[in-house]
Amino acid sequence: MAQTLPVESGFRPAAGMIYARYLKSLHQGAPFDWYLEIGCRKGNTFAGSRSKTIAVDPYFQVDQNVITQKPALHVFQQTSDDFFASGFLKAIKAKLSFSFLDGMHLFEFLLRDIINTEAHSRADGIIALHDCIPFDHAMTTRDLDNLPSRAWTGDVWKILPILRQYRPKMQIDVLDCQPSGLVLLSGLKPSDKSLSKAYDQIVADWADVTLQDYGLDRFYDQFEFVDARADRIGGFQRFSHLRLDETEATRPEYITP
Repeated sequence: MAQTLPVESGFRPAAGMIYARYLKSLHQGAPFDWYLEIGCRKGNTFAGSRSKTIAVDPYFQVDQNVITQKPALHVFQQTSDDFFASGFLKAIKAKLSFSFLDGMHLFEFLLRDIINTEAHSRADGIIALHDCIPFDHAMTTRDLDNLPSRAWTGDVWKILPILRQYRPKMQIDVLDCQPSGLVLLSGLKPSDKSLSKAYDQIVADWADVTLQDYGLDRFYDQFEFVDARADRIGGFQRFSHLRLDETEATRPEYITP
């Protein structure tokens, strides 16, 4: 499907399948053990999960059945910082197989979510990031009082060069999912403290950098798009080692009339 929103000159938009369709198709396959989603709001993207699911958002607006066939659903109506500080993941001894981070669109918030999510992930787990590939400059603003009337990605585009610098061995794949990309992080190292130790310096270095300052060509040099549709047609092979066998999956059982 072609890009449906106007694209500013000089930008190379993500013009593949819509990210929500990619995630829905991914969840329709065999489930994962533990799935975390940050930034859920209406529950559309985690509704299709068949995994043990943890959903975090400071303000839910869910009006649909999001439990469906999940063996467990834990919902936390709080910020992601408060959720991680609660120690819930450690208390239940959960090791995250797959996580989708779509919270506050300011890079320092997403950076904290990555740090905390990786620390509770399996080493062979995968973390997905939304909105890292903007298609105009206006949508990258940090001014929360003057957000654009259409899409807003904030400045989470900065996560790509930050990870390239501080975690060069981490695998970063950028899917061409509309409208603003889907970044997959693998090669995780839950014990790595590089980002947390450098956090204050990273924020100081990057807070005032704009995409115009950084340069579009320099930004696009950070990655090449991966065809999300081909990834789906190929059976999501990058996730195959994380999927539970159907005989392992817990299914709801109808007992009483």
